[in-house]
Amino acid sequence: MDQPQPPGTPDPSGPRPSRKTVLRAALAAGVALPTALMGVPALARTARDSDVPPQLTPSCDDGDDPTPAQTEGPYFKPNSPRRTSLLDGNPPGTRLTVTGYVFGLACRPIANALLDFWQADVNGAYDNTGFRFRGHQFTDAQGAFTLTTIVPGLYPGRTRHIHVKVQAPNRPVLTTQLYFPNEPRNNTDSIFDARLLMTMRTNGPAREGSYDFVLNVPQGPGPTDPPTTPPPSGTWRAGTAYKAGDGVTYGGRSWVCLQAHTASAGWEPPNVPALWRAA
Repeated sequence: MDQPQPPGTPDPSGPRPSRKTVLRAALAAGVALPTALMGVPALARTARDSDVPPQLTPSCDDGDDPTPAQTEGPYFKPNSPRRTSLLDGNPPGTRLTVTGYVFGLACRPIANALLDFWQADVNGAYDNTGFRFRGHQFTDAQGAFTLTTIVPGLYPGRTRHIHVKVQAPNRPVLTTQLYFPNEPRNNTDSIFDARLLMTMRTNGPAREGSYDFVLNVPQGPGPTDPPTTPPPSGTWRAGTAYKAGDGVTYGGRSWVCLQAHTASAGWEPPNVPALWRAA
């Protein structure tokens, strides 16, 4: 069982977060969308219960691979009901909420993307006559989705998983599966792919997971991409490791660092209120 952990402090020596996690964090924190796309670090993602950070969901950083596809399996049924909750009545099982976003290749959210979920019940059985634990929904204007369900049970030959089909408007369907970290059967399931692990945490008696899909949908450069013109003068420098409390100047103003990070182009103090405040 995963144990809740507080969000960790970013490692200054670590890689720069992908624009996918940048946007996800900004949206979750309520940062305005243009600022998010300029580069807010991924402060909103929940830490996994491991000392070694697992590989992230496929990055959405212009040119990286989209979310990997997986087999549909034998239990898919079309025409599932449209709903965000798969809880018919009060079914047994640990309650699970899965949230996330759907992005295109240029790391911008895709509104009105279809997500069709299906899974086993607490005993590892699929409903092949009705639509228990089956349902579809569409992302909102910010590309976000929320699924309310239970933690699926196990059945022979497979680790714990949730099936999903994801489709941007008028684009091909991505069929894939979502997995749970720290499941013993992850090591023996030949279909399991660590790139499809959800980020999980425990919230009282319930579980919460998150995953962001990256679809193979081309997206041209937008007006909110980082500017290519030289930044204003000041003491702030890309590539410098800053710690909380450090002061810099930028654009004629003084700024105080709020959280340790290594500065990157697009993370100039006015663009990342999660990292800097005006002095």
